[in-house]
Amino acid sequence: MRKFLTDVKTFAEDESGVVSFEYVIVAACIVGAVGLAFGLGGTGAISTALTDAISTIAGKVATAVGT
Repeated sequence: MRKFLTDVKTFAEDESGVVSFEYVIVAACIVGAVGLAFGLGGTGAISTALTDAISTIAGKVATAVGT
């Protein structure tokens, strides 16, 4: 446990570690934003808009082809 705490302290004091930690925070924020946008189970605003757009396009293609 003592070695773990020493390693964490060293990581926190290391400037390159801080930059790495900032990248982790940014990545977590991006994942959260994408998760909110698409929603769980495909119920988010972007997911719904994409589904509607694809359905509309598929309907217009089917009408144009005559099926």
